[in-house]
Amino acid sequence: MEIYFATTNAGKVQSLQRVLDDYCIAVVQASIDMPEPRSDDVQEIATAKVKYAFQQIGKPVVALDAGFYIPSLNGFPRAFVNFALGTIGLEGILRLVEGKGRHCEFRNCLAYLDETIAEPKYFLSNVKGMLAPEQRGTRHPHQWSDLWFIFIPEHHSKTLAEMNQEEYEQWRRVFRDKDSCFNQFAEEFVRVRSATPRSHGQI
Repeated sequence: MEIYFATTNAGKVQSLQRVLDDYCIAVVQASIDMPEPRSDDVQEIATAKVKYAFQQIGKPVVALDAGFYIPSLNGFPRAFVNFALGTIGLEGILRLVEGKGRHCEFRNCLAYLDETIAEPKYFLSNVKGMLAPEQRGTRHPHQWSDLWFIFIPEHHSKTLAEMNQEEYEQWRRVFRDKDSCFNQFAEEFVRVRSATPRSHGQI
């Protein structure tokens, strides 16, 4: 059994594959450059991505959009993470929050589409944390954002980039228990496929 993941980010593919390994589902990366609407709504962007990807490959596919929200900056950078990182960078983000609240969160929307449904199915999750005072840690193969260098998950003292493999896996397991969008998708995908074994890609 396999599912396509429309993304150019190999780290995201590895993250989903880790979850789907438990269900013997292979994730196939579809490196498609997808148009993104000018929106700060991650669900709207994920919708545009997955519809475009399905038009291109015609197979069951998921697409992810994630935003990074800092309440003390009125939510900035929201869904414009890549733009923020490409302009002011991590140091610029840290300067903006000097003397302000450092609470932050990732908001994720995974969208799924196949030939049996007219509109995508959505799986949403939030990852809360704090901004570190400076960049910390090293790059990992499964890293899907430079924000890992400044993001400290809730109830932890290290950035994601500072965690060793064992620490990261422990955090990931705890987060999965809180219904990550990847885990929600995996459980629903397997449940529906088991209930309708002759359907192809239906969820």
